[in-house]
Amino acid sequence: MAEALTLLTAPGAPFEMAECEALGRRVRSYVRMPADLRAVFDASRAFGDRDLLVFGDERLSFEAHWRAANAFGRALIERFGVGKGDRVAIAMRNYPEWSICAWGALAVGAVAVPLNAWETSATLALLLEDSGAKVAIIDGERFERLREAGSIAAALVVTRADAPDGATALESLIGAAANYGTLPDTPLPDPHLSPDDLATIFYTSGTTGRPKGAAGTHRNILTNYINTGFRAARAAVRRGDPVPGGPSTAPRRMLLPMPFFHVTGFHSTLLPAVANGSTIHLMYKWDVANALDIIARERINGLNLVPTLAWQLSDAISAGDLDTSSVDTAGYGGASAAPELAQRMRDAFPNAWPGQGYGATETSSLVAANSHEDMMAHPGSVGTAVPCCDIRIVDSAGAELPAGEGGELWVRGPNIVIGYWNMPEASAECFEGGWYRTGDVARIDPEGFITILDRMKDMLIRGGENIYCVEIEDCLASHPDVAEAAVFGVPERVLGEVVGAAVYLRAGATADAGALADHVRARLVAHKVPVVIDFHDAPLPRNAAGKLLKREMMAALLARTQAN
Repeated sequence: MAEALTLLTAPGAPFEMAECEALGRRVRSYVRMPADLRAVFDASRAFGDRDLLVFGDERLSFEAHWRAANAFGRALIERFGVGKGDRVAIAMRNYPEWSICAWGALAVGAVAVPLNAWETSATLALLLEDSGAKVAIIDGERFERLREAGSIAAALVVTRADAPDGATALESLIGAAANYGTLPDTPLPDPHLSPDDLATIFYTSGTTGRPKGAAGTHRNILTNYINTGFRAARAAVRRGDPVPGGPSTAPRRMLLPMPFFHVTGFHSTLLPAVANGSTIHLMYKWDVANALDIIARERINGLNLVPTLAWQLSDAISAGDLDTSSVDTAGYGGASAAPELAQRMRDAFPNAWPGQGYGATETSSLVAANSHEDMMAHPGSVGTAVPCCDIRIVDSAGAELPAGEGGELWVRGPNIVIGYWNMPEASAECFEGGWYRTGDVARIDPEGFITILDRMKDMLIRGGENIYCVEIEDCLASHPDVAEAAVFGVPERVLGEVVGAAVYLRAGATADAGALADHVRARLVAHKVPVVIDFHDAPLPRNAAGKLLKREMMAALLARTQAN
């Protein structure tokens, strides 16, 4: 691992690093990194008529995308008076217009504010107010939702629906999609960006409390772009392939079911595609059969998934004779994944290597990555850190722990956001001296492989013994009848807490609580066996960002237990 790092980051190497100052702090940064996102946007014209985005029967080329985003940027300036640093919100499904509007805003120096399209009307209105968005681009569904919230200060631009009174139709600003390629190509004014100018505000999706706006700079986001290239290059070097000539990767055909309003969707998929000339296939909503059809018809090379979707794909492939031969990388992240998933993906996609990434909104996506042979050798690990990041594991007092011991994971590097928008107290709590306190419990082995043990707030304490829920969830998920599992602490008078679980079984499965408890008992120590298991008739409840709502599940379990 150390040899690969040296080959790739040494002076003259494609991922050469040097110290620089970022907002008053010294950081390690990549020498061959674009200056700002505007530079990436303008350079994308070189890919011409190649498809950038495919949505059903709609295909949007790089040139048409550049012209449409350029036209939208001009409309932001001339129609809405948007200037450098003004916020422009986007709330819609993964339509091609999402990318057009985001890049148009970034190109004029505005701050793009992607909002979770599945939020309630009240939360959407709250985030528009909190961000101070001057303009909000929304689809018809979001407009109907916002109508319930009452008065909105931001100017509303509506797409994929008729614009009602008081709103502007996006088509009136940039024309019909069929004509994007003929729009004027007069360059936008230079916003004179610096790497540490604010570029985005991505609102986090915690399961408690109001969302927090992670304020990311051009440097933060572009560092992640280079990190994604490093991940692929390191895997190649570890296999014995030649050292790549630069941070860019070869153009690819990607399937993206993840929303653009997540950093995985934008920072780690859309940005690299725009920079490298790759094609992204979008979906109106997740559907396994449709995803498999796209993979076969469009000869998809790469997948970017969350573990739940990866399991669903692997299950469908194992049940049928499907052509997945074009796929050479099958990555997942964004939630804990059972070690067994790596082999399941290898079986489902015989020409592909599975990969797993670890990161957060606050880290601009990628912190660590595991792929190819390393992934198969360490299937329970999220991999090793990218070279720009410093990693430490600390105890409750902030003292660094030795390799192999579990503690809170802290991260430092040029990809760490500058803080939370309008929330100085929350920023001070989570960011200190350049370090971001992730809230994840992890350990690092002597080779540098990181294993995430749990969220600190999810860890339960039974009779003074720390129990990591992820370990038990992974164990339950390894049972062939289990589709989803969540583990949490259940209050108990003597021990304080005992292990409780919520389970959703696969179709036709018959496992009962005793069978699942025996399955865990055969693999883990006795005090980690669930004392009570609550079976759900539908997929486990999640918030608008797809995170499991464990408090809700625990409350439902307690209510049913007391009722019986």
